[in-house]
Amino acid sequence: MIKIATIIGARPQFIKAAAVSRAIIKKNDSLPLSEKIIEIIIHTGQHYDENMSGIFFSELKIPEPDYNLNIGSGSHGEQTGRMMAEVENVLIQEKPDFIIVYGDTNSTLAASLAAVKLHIPSVHVESGLRSHNRLMPEEINRIVTDEISNFLFCPTITAVENLAKDGIGSEEKINLIYNFNRQHVFLVGDVMYDSILFNVKLAEQKSKILMDKAIDSGDYLLATLHRAENTDDPEKLKQVLVAFDKMVSQGEKIIFPMHPRTKKYINDLELSYKIKTPGPDSNIRIIDPVGYLDMLMLEKNAKAVFTDSGGVQKEAFLLGVPCITLRDETEWVETVQAGWNILTGADSEKILRAYSVMAESDKQSAPFSEFLNEDVSGNNSKSDCYGDGHAAEKIIDIMLKIFNK
Repeated sequence: MIKIATIIGARPQFIKAAAVSRAIIKKNDSLPLSEKIIEIIIHTGQHYDENMSGIFFSELKIPEPDYNLNIGSGSHGEQTGRMMAEVENVLIQEKPDFIIVYGDTNSTLAASLAAVKLHIPSVHVESGLRSHNRLMPEEINRIVTDEISNFLFCPTITAVENLAKDGIGSEEKINLIYNFNRQHVFLVGDVMYDSILFNVKLAEQKSKILMDKAIDSGDYLLATLHRAENTDDPEKLKQVLVAFDKMVSQGEKIIFPMHPRTKKYINDLELSYKIKTPGPDSNIRIIDPVGYLDMLMLEKNAKAVFTDSGGVQKEAFLLGVPCITLRDETEWVETVQAGWNILTGADSEKILRAYSVMAESDKQSAPFSEFLNEDVSGNNSKSDCYGDGHAAEKIIDIMLKIFNK
C-alpha cells in the first residue's frame, strides 16, 4: 500500500484537496486491497471558524481529518513554527510515502519544511504561481515551497515557465525514477477546475442562499475583501468603500459576505458611514461569510465580482462572470489575458471605470477586452487555461507510477 499525508489548513485548500481525495477514492475502486491508497488528512487548524473550515468537510464530502492540530492564529513566524513542530510529530508517527500540500498558506510552507527535514518527498499542487510581489506573505510561501518540493504540479503553462525562470526543471516527458535530490515538474491543469465542474451542480441542488437572502439572480454585484494590504491600510479601505458607495448610489445592489478582519477594520477606522445603512431592504447587503457551495451560487448568479481573493478571481472566470480585482497584481494572469478580469488595485476611480466598462459590455464577449494589449487575443477558454477537469486524477496516476504502484 501507499500512504499519503495530505496537509491542509485554510479555506481554498479544502476545495483543492476535495478533488484529489475524490480521485484517490476513484482509483482505489480499481485497485486490489493490497494496493489501495491510504490518505491521512492533517488539518493544521489555520482557519478555525466553522464557516471558514469545518463546514467544508461535510459540504465537499471530504473525510473528517485524522488529525486536527488546532493551531489557530498568531504572527506568521509563531504560526508557521508551531505548525512545523506539530506536523513533524504526526509525520514521524505516520511515516507516509509522501505528503501533498496545496497553494500558498503558512500551512503549505510549514508542512513542506517539516517533510524535507525528515526526507519525506513532498508534492506541491498549484506550483509555479507568482504575483512577483514579495510583500505578500503568500508569495514567499510559494517560492520556498516550490524550492524544497520534489514533485511540482502546475495548473498552467505560465506556472511551468515561472519555475523554469527560477531554475526549477522543465515539464517531464519521460518515465521517472524517484530521486530525493531531483525536482520533477508536471503540467496537469488546475484542480480548482475539477472542483468547479463537480461542485457547481451540487451547489445548484443544495444551496438555498438566493432564496434565504431574497436575492434575485443577475440583479447584484458580489464583493469580497480580506487581504491585509487592503484591510490594514485606511486609505485603500476607504477607496474601495467609496467606489462601492458610488455604485450603490447609481442603483446597483451589492452583496458583501464580510470577512471578520474587514469588519473589524471598518469599525476600528470608523468607515462604516461609507456603507449606507446595511439591511435587507438596502442596496448593500453585508452578510456573514458563507460556505463554498453558497459562495459558488453567489458568484455564478452575480452580474460581476469585486474581490482581492485569488481563488474567487479564478472561480468567477470559470463561471463566466466578469471580475474586478482589487489588487495591483494577480497570480492568475490568464484570467486577465482572456479579458474577463481586470486589475484596479484599491483605487476608486479605476474601480468605477472598470465597473462602467463592464456595465456597458454586451455580456457575451470578454468585458475587459479593450484593456488588453494587441498581442493578447482575449479568446482564452477555460480548457485552454486550466486543463480538462481531470487534474486530480493525473496527479494520482503520476505519483502511483513514480512509486511503482
